[in-house]
Amino acid sequence: MQVTETLNEGLRRGYRIVLPASELEETVNGKLAEAQPTVEMKGFRKGKVPMALLKKQFGQRLLGEAMQETIDGAMSKHFNDSGDRPAQQPDVKMTNEDWKEGDDVEVEMSYEALPTIPDVDFKAIDLEKLVAKADEAAVDEALANLAENAQDFKDRKKTAKAKDGDQIVFDFLGKVDGEAFDGGASEDYPLVLGSNSFIPGFEEQLVGVKTGAEKDVVVTFPEEYGAAHLAGKEAVFSCTVKAVKEPVPAEINDELATKFGAEDLAGLKVQIAERIEAEYAGAARAVMKRALLDALDEKVKFELPPSMVETEAGQIAHQLWHEENPEVQGHDHDPVETTQEHRDLAERRVRLGLLLAEMGQRAEVQVSDAEMQQAVMAQARQYPGEERQFMEFVQSNEQMQQQMRAPIFEDKVVDYAFELANVTEKEVSKDELEKIVEALESE
Repeated sequence: MQVTETLNEGLRRGYRIVLPASELEETVNGKLAEAQPTVEMKGFRKGKVPMALLKKQFGQRLLGEAMQETIDGAMSKHFNDSGDRPAQQPDVKMTNEDWKEGDDVEVEMSYEALPTIPDVDFKAIDLEKLVAKADEAAVDEALANLAENAQDFKDRKKTAKAKDGDQIVFDFLGKVDGEAFDGGASEDYPLVLGSNSFIPGFEEQLVGVKTGAEKDVVVTFPEEYGAAHLAGKEAVFSCTVKAVKEPVPAEINDELATKFGAEDLAGLKVQIAERIEAEYAGAARAVMKRALLDALDEKVKFELPPSMVETEAGQIAHQLWHEENPEVQGHDHDPVETTQEHRDLAERRVRLGLLLAEMGQRAEVQVSDAEMQQAVMAQARQYPGEERQFMEFVQSNEQMQQQMRAPIFEDKVVDYAFELANVTEKEVSKDELEKIVEALESE
């Protein structure tokens, strides 16, 4: 086999590979000899089929396999010997299209090599870690929100009419075709009007009722209703209203604290302060990560594979176009032109992506099975009732696993860089932190 370099410009590489017919024939004969003892054919004992007949029967298929294996082997040897790492799948094509059995096989291989990425002196990078504390006002605001969400209800005057958001306590009995049905009756049932917890159209008919009112509510079960014998049927619910109650925020006291798992109000305040400061820390980390990436982008320069930049620029342009045209859901629109702004952003993303990947590899950063499992379970919760199917899909889809592993890996590499960089802390207020975050998001 002969390998000849035809292109070496920047990161672009090209090679001409010639596979001698004699080597291919030798490989095919080896495969036939290996298979001969197990082959059965009519008229011959097992393992006694003549080689010539085997070659006639299976030669063409084995020749194709031999060609593919030889080309793959040549590529693997080339990358091992040269140390090149292709940026994308190499382009491989056969050039002697009039090839016939007995001829040498001529192949062209071209690719873009990943660049050599220089070492980074993280100790020379200065970073500022913003620290914000949860003050009393922030804790009180969060407490008020908790109290509002944990609202109680108190009786309205007996002459008051029920409004959306009010709770009514009532008895009801439902009938279809004059007959009561299972699950269609209850006593002292608390229903918040506007919660959409009953059949569509049910709650709206109870707006305006007063305590002591009796009212027939007529609704039609949805066609896709879970109980087939009720689906699409009209039902009449005889309702007796026992109380109409208005929502009131829960009192901020020890009783409220126990509803949220704390022993008392003081304990709840500590929990809230910790949660708030964790949110601040997350925002501050995002700011410091951005500063790290900006520093790396400025300090570390190397040649980028043009195809990777072009692909990334196209994806950026396409994503931004959809953000500007949210009414277009599909992707069957006209091609989106890339601009210099798209290419500049693409260069930054590709450069930082390659750099972080190399940094992680040199530092032997790994994403553990436990970390992946935690990420999969967190994302599965976004699909209520279909968690198991989602987890099975991820387990069987290597590309999906890579997509989920990538951000975890990146965060671990960033944390590794934080440990080595020269980091100083700066205390800021909540408002100052918010302004800094908003400024970054608006860029």
